[in-house]
Amino acid sequence: MASRAPGLVEKHPAPDVLPAGTTPEERTPATDARRAVPTWVWALPPVAVLAVVFLYPLALVVQESLAPGAYADVLASTSFREALVTTVWLAVGSTVGCLVLGFVLAVVIAFVPFPGGKAVSRFIDVFLSFPSFLITLALLFLYGTVGMANGVWTDVTGDPSGPFQFLTTPWGVLLAEITYFTPFVMRPLLAAFSQMETAQLEVASSLGARPLRIVRQVILPEALPALAAGGSLVLVMCLNEFGIVLFTGAKGVTTLPMLVYGKAILESDYAAACVVAVVNVALSVGLYVLYRGVSRRAGA
Repeated sequence: MASRAPGLVEKHPAPDVLPAGTTPEERTPATDARRAVPTWVWALPPVAVLAVVFLYPLALVVQESLAPGAYADVLASTSFREALVTTVWLAVGSTVGCLVLGFVLAVVIAFVPFPGGKAVSRFIDVFLSFPSFLITLALLFLYGTVGMANGVWTDVTGDPSGPFQFLTTPWGVLLAEITYFTPFVMRPLLAAFSQMETAQLEVASSLGARPLRIVRQVILPEALPALAAGGSLVLVMCLNEFGIVLFTGAKGVTTLPMLVYGKAILESDYAAACVVAVVNVALSVGLYVLYRGVSRRAGA
């Protein structure tokens, strides 16, 4: 019998690698063709749709905003500066209100047992699907000029008008935004509280800690990532809110989205409208990047 030389190993051709679930008998030229197509080719159809539906209209807006002198005229105008300040303070005020109210309500729902607690938690999920103008209409029925509250007041006192006239002011817009956006803070908080170890609360309570101290030293640190993520999302959404401001009828409240509407629809000044829109998009994208960073750190 012939002996094999030491150090020599008989080589065999490597078998062909087939797609998962494909047997050698099922191998066809089409299978080989699919394997030969580069991965980036499959990304072309969705990128093309995105370019046609979103990127192309956005490019047209940016191109229109580059009209000679458009940015200088708009950025130097008093109406733009006032709209920018109004937009920022309404967004920040609404976010702070949503964080405070959302945290309190989430703590009550998660840690204070009461009948119907689970139903309230489920209702929050349904509330997130409501359009913003629906909440504004509900507030108009309650506190509008001819709403229920003013109607009860005039029936009881005989006055020709009621005292509740705040809904058409910036405070009415602030109330409507806090009412609508608070569940967007509560949802991540409830998710975070559901994963929290109740043993921490029991230990703190057994050591004599009062409820407020437990909330401040035990619950609040666990809730900070969810608060940051929910607050960032609310800030982005409030910055672009249009329906609430429009439906409250607050004539003295002009935000950046309302300014875009006024310049484009009422004044037909499309170059100025595009400038304001580009500024609003830049602010939104910046805040969205912040939101994604906070959400990533929070594990959302």
